[in-house]
Amino acid sequence: MFHDNPSDTARKARRVVSRTVIYALLLSWAVICLFPIFWTLTTAFKLAPDVMKGNLIPWVDFTPRWKGWASLGLSPDLIGEVSTVREEFLKRFWNSTIVAVSASALAVALGSLAAYGLSRFNYRFGFMRNSDISFFFLSQMILPPVVLALPFLVLYKSLALLDTRVGLILLYTLMVLPIVVWIMRDQFQGIPVELEEAALVDGLGIWGAFLQIVLPLALPGMVAAFILSLVLCWNEYFFAALLTSTDAKTLPVMVASQTGSQGINWWSMAALSSAAILPLIVVAIVLERYIIKGMAAGAVK
Repeated sequence: MFHDNPSDTARKARRVVSRTVIYALLLSWAVICLFPIFWTLTTAFKLAPDVMKGNLIPWVDFTPRWKGWASLGLSPDLIGEVSTVREEFLKRFWNSTIVAVSASALAVALGSLAAYGLSRFNYRFGFMRNSDISFFFLSQMILPPVVLALPFLVLYKSLALLDTRVGLILLYTLMVLPIVVWIMRDQFQGIPVELEEAALVDGLGIWGAFLQIVLPLALPGMVAAFILSLVLCWNEYFFAALLTSTDAKTLPVMVASQTGSQGINWWSMAALSSAAILPLIVVAIVLERYIIKGMAAGAVK
């Protein structure tokens, strides 16, 4: 009859304790990260007294009502009726969708081409080499947005781009382009050059090798860069509030407009925030496998 060695038993016990501690810490961190979303979703179904009292758990601390959604014309009893507030919400939602998706797609297209060049060719611009040029792209994000407020106001006024979706798309593309270049450069560097050389030997040109060989391999990274750009563009508030007034306002501006001299309309703000969060959650769930592949790409060469 065999008995476990005391040292093995102690080792197993330490392993169990360490795993328990790790999972407990991860669970606690998950609760901390998800709590703001939970609070926002539940607040959209609260009445004013429930908000003021800080009630948290539905059907335990409070009875859910459609207060926040009714203020947007999105409650079940109002969804079939004409609502100017709902029309306004849908307009802002559509603006955010067009601007964020267009800017992200344009940034990924331009950023991927720039990153491919930086990963495959050697450039020299004065004292700057490829690594310096790549860092220059990323360093543009250090500049505070408020510094660019006056120049963009003057520029957009002269170009008649104030309060237009085109103006926001161009600005947001410039805003997220450095991140795309930085991400995609690492993606392309993780793809062996020998694959392109073999494609060139088989008769493909540089563009053919890029489109048929390199691009499919870099697709997970492009999707990850697109999602990150989409989140940044979707949530951007400063320039949307500065450069728009009526026609091109986005959802973040509408969410912020729920504050006023009479106080904060918490339930309406929570309902708007929930509606703004939902599309990003859906996109993340649908494209989850691409995100994971994009994060893992280049880790093993």
